[in-house]
Amino acid sequence: MQAIELVTIEPRGCATSMDDSISDARRQLEVCNACRYCESLCSVFPAVNRERAFSAATITQLANLCHNCRGCHYACQYSAPHEFAINLPKVLAEVRQSSWQESAVPGFMAKAFHRSGAALSAAVVVGFALLLWLIQQLAATPGMRSIFGTDAADGFYALLPHNAMVAIFMPALLLPALAIAISIRRFWKEVGGTPITLTHLRGALASVAKMRNLAGGQGEGCNFEDEDRFSNARRWYHQATMVGFLLCFAATSVATLMHYLFDLQAPYALFSLPKLLGVTGGVLLSAGTLGLGWLKLQADPELADPRVWGGEMGFIVLLFLVSSSGLALYLGAATPWLAELLALHLGSVLAFFILMPFSKMVHGFYRLAALIREQQLQQL
Repeated sequence: MQAIELVTIEPRGCATSMDDSISDARRQLEVCNACRYCESLCSVFPAVNRERAFSAATITQLANLCHNCRGCHYACQYSAPHEFAINLPKVLAEVRQSSWQESAVPGFMAKAFHRSGAALSAAVVVGFALLLWLIQQLAATPGMRSIFGTDAADGFYALLPHNAMVAIFMPALLLPALAIAISIRRFWKEVGGTPITLTHLRGALASVAKMRNLAGGQGEGCNFEDEDRFSNARRWYHQATMVGFLLCFAATSVATLMHYLFDLQAPYALFSLPKLLGVTGGVLLSAGTLGLGWLKLQADPELADPRVWGGEMGFIVLLFLVSSSGLALYLGAATPWLAELLALHLGSVLAFFILMPFSKMVHGFYRLAALIREQQLQQL
């Protein structure tokens, strides 16, 4: 084992810049690389032990590989009050958040969301919901129904025509997707990514599907919400959120195909594929986000980047609002509140799309890229 030189470490709070975060992460990772006590805890430490020096690119890659499970902190003999003051989950969270903000397009929006995500999400949801409600009222005005095409429509389309939904939501989906693609390309170049093979992709996707790094070194789970207890709760809630989101996306995709390819237009019956996928996905997504929000309230904020707590909670609340408003819309389709429920749900979905490149939604794309890069590095 390498000798660890004793040095005096001044107490520090959150780093004030990306350079500060990188510098402190380098110091801490050098201690971890000498100690190696946590080598079996997660995929980060074998990757750390593989390095002899830590460049900014390597630290950024390691930060996005980290799942903030916090097991290493509670196992660490050099955490505070030791003079080394090792707090790897926090410093890697700082680097991770900074890397997302610097890669985002435009970057100032990511910084604004991470700082005030809850308030920003609420404002955007309310604004879009009100706008969509006003469009519905205009479309229902005598003399305008034939212009909007709502006079001969059924279900939701009697309130807001299908063509209007497409005109509103298509740019709101494609433009954020383009922004995310640009930011991930920037990140991939920063960490030195090389052309991706099927083997790299398959290994990374297997890790994502199983949430392997949230299972802890022995499969007992992590210590995210309680340092004295291992739990798989965070892993399960993440999986519920991921599967629920994918099912909701599949429901929308299937409904689109049914509409355009088979001329089968909404509303659909309960046992139709869009409804089965959407309702199941909505329940899982609501349960997963509620669970993640509850765990975040239980966890120690000093083991993350407290500067972005509002943004992370804002993203969880936004996802919950998308799923729960969708379920409420399904249950309330025959009530006098249909117009309001539709405006709230569509406003939530629209806000989610628009804010997606700047919210924690991008962490899934960055983490997948980091896992792919790790597959490449393991094969060098």
